[in-house]
Amino acid sequence: MNYLLVFLAISFPFFSLAGGTNNTFRPPPRIIGGSTARAGQFPWQAAIYLDNISGKYFCGGALITNQWILTAAHCVFGGKLFTIHLGSNTLFSQDENRIILSSSKYVVHPEYDQNTLENDVGLIQLHMPVTFTEYVQKINIANMGQIHDGVVVTAAGWGQTSDSSSGMSNNLIYAELSIISNTECQITYGSQIKSGMVCAVGNYNEGICIGDTGSPLVKPDVKGSPLHVGIASFMSQNGCESTDPSGFIRTDVYHKWISNVTNAP
Repeated sequence: MNYLLVFLAISFPFFSLAGGTNNTFRPPPRIIGGSTARAGQFPWQAAIYLDNISGKYFCGGALITNQWILTAAHCVFGGKLFTIHLGSNTLFSQDENRIILSSSKYVVHPEYDQNTLENDVGLIQLHMPVTFTEYVQKINIANMGQIHDGVVVTAAGWGQTSDSSSGMSNNLIYAELSIISNTECQITYGSQIKSGMVCAVGNYNEGICIGDTGSPLVKPDVKGSPLHVGIASFMSQNGCESTDPSGFIRTDVYHKWISNVTNAP
């Protein structure tokens, strides 16, 4: 049985990577085996820069109202200051569509467990509401019953693109994955897979990697509109390029709590 490897936020180059599980950390990682996103393709995608007592880190997230970002709890836990970039598919290139905001507060799910990654759900409130544009849009959260085994989903992020590379990707990368049952995922991860988690696999080695933490897993609803179904949370200790499933937190399970905090529909 493999053990989960937390997708801890990727540290900036010149800062040390802190935190972790009992497993050895892989080199700082991006989406594996994916394609470059076009401008406005994922207008809810958020780049989150955070400061905590251990240093400076990077995570992904999703805009779910005009003032709230949904991400992983381990991305915000112990945080002090968050800077959020919206509207751009790049991190380092100049982009007139990019808007930069600060946070007013963050919220961690009250039952979040750092050791098991159960309830790995976090929220960041922006210091002011954003105006929606072609490049900045919110995404709706899945309700119970909207996630099924075998469904094709899309993961996107700025994390590492291979086990041998390091640092963040300048371009937003996405990959199509397929949802598998928790029973199938437990073949790899055993009893560590809980009901609030969901796993997905790609063709050969497509999947998420460190630095994609907190980013959304998306599928179309019955009308074809994008739906947030999962939060990137963990990977196998065998590495990003292994064929092991990528792990996410189901957003349908936490819809009520998220809505109570943010008033998201």
